[in-house]
Amino acid sequence: MCIAVIGGMDRLERHYRQEAARTGVELRVFSQSENNIATKLKRFDALVIFTNKVSHRVRNEAMSAAKLNGIPVFQYHSCGVCTLRDCLNCLALPADGGARKW
Repeated sequence: MCIAVIGGMDRLERHYRQEAARTGVELRVFSQSENNIATKLKRFDALVIFTNKVSHRVRNEAMSAAKLNGIPVFQYHSCGVCTLRDCLNCLALPADGGARKW
């Protein structure tokens, strides 16, 4: 599974990646404003948006891209490592191979 994190803090990027690696998730972090972010988000299985650390423009572009491509979006006001950990645990498949929890 490949997930994009939009927003967050630069100094926590290393910790975000460590948490993703623990759950077997490939993670890409967009913590800086980027041009044409919508085209970069097409290949992800899910988006996590930390709303307190992202501009309205980037959030709106990400939401539009997700809607257009059928990508689930999880929005959180907090951008801490624990918040990402909880989200990744929510996205993880159960051990019995059943459906996702979301």
